[in-house]
Amino acid sequence: MCLKMNIPLYSLPLLGMIANFPGGTNDDVSAAIAVLLRVVLFVFSLAIWSGLIYLIHFLFSLPLRRAERARLFLDLLETGLQRGQSAETMILSAAKSQDRTLGTHFFLLAAQIESGLSFAAALEKVPRSLPPSISAMLQAGEKLGNLQCVLPACRETLRDRPAAVRSAVHYLILFVLFFSPVFLVVLVLVTVFVLPKFKDVFAGMGMPLWSPARFVFGLEDSHILVGLEIIILILMAMVVMVYIGGPQFARLCQIRNFPIADWIAWQIPWKQKRLQRIFSAMLGALLDGGVPEVEAVRLAGNATANEICRHRTARILMALEQGTKLDAAIRIFDDTGEFHWRLRNALHARGGFLKALRGWHETLDAKAFQQEEASAHVITTSVVILNGLLVALIAISMFGMLVMLLTKMAND
Repeated sequence: MCLKMNIPLYSLPLLGMIANFPGGTNDDVSAAIAVLLRVVLFVFSLAIWSGLIYLIHFLFSLPLRRAERARLFLDLLETGLQRGQSAETMILSAAKSQDRTLGTHFFLLAAQIESGLSFAAALEKVPRSLPPSISAMLQAGEKLGNLQCVLPACRETLRDRPAAVRSAVHYLILFVLFFSPVFLVVLVLVTVFVLPKFKDVFAGMGMPLWSPARFVFGLEDSHILVGLEIIILILMAMVVMVYIGGPQFARLCQIRNFPIADWIAWQIPWKQKRLQRIFSAMLGALLDGGVPEVEAVRLAGNATANEICRHRTARILMALEQGTKLDAAIRIFDDTGEFHWRLRNALHARGGFLKALRGWHETLDAKAFQQEEASAHVITTSVVILNGLLVALIAISMFGMLVMLLTKMAND
């Protein structure tokens, strides 16, 4: 149906050209305006959907890009050290290339070094240039005067997650970003506008409410359903923000004198295993580099960038000062005792500590990946089932009341 609009035909050049066609009338101009509006709306909606798709891709790939930039940094650092360059020289020379794949924080790091700071001091000034554990390892290597000895431990830390774990986590993010907010809006609209109308209709007709409907109305009056959905959405959104924001975002949630973020990370099974892997890999690399046991344990604890691990490391150092052997003192860091057994065997193995402990690191990785994937699937599945039960409860109540209403009308 064409729009009826009275406008000057030559107010717009395009419309004037359309009006000059043989048989061109006001209806033709109105139809042209309608077509143009549809084209504009289509382009606008296409731009919105393209932006949403890019936003999803950007959020999903953000942690992966951070890890990839850290690997690139380690490759450049190792190449520079093999050429006899210092870390500062390597960073300044790489920054001159203006390669955007290095990331903005790499150039900020180069600017700090160019101002006269050392490599370790520049890392402290630009903490977001590398993951905290990698930065702590490199700072420990510079203090020892041997950055190459900590590079294997850094690479152990940046090992890729399996595709199954990434897909599970991405599914969780997709659920939080899209499905859960939409369901919350629908639930609010139903409880605020739809259910009260049914209640008023039944009250006006003097009919008693159906038992499931009375239960739903009781929950609706107390706002339990909406409140429960909001709590679930907030908790899942916090998990997604930690995943997307990375360790630096977790540091913002840290409370002075009470490392709540570090404590939570230690309580999560797969994160605890990754912290154990970082400590073990760094300890093995330092011992292979000839670092004394006390200094190696202290630096390995600092490399985890976790206050709970540092506290346990302090207890290990106290045990070493009292004459306890390293393999016995290491029990403090691992409650299961497996690290103690692995390290005791590594003391008698050939090829170095890091090589002897590689099987332990692979075991920790496998368990961490399995636990993380299972947790992501369990959480998303549980929330989907819970939302489905809420929808079913509301739907059964509404259709049950409709059946009662139709039955009464038929009897009357």
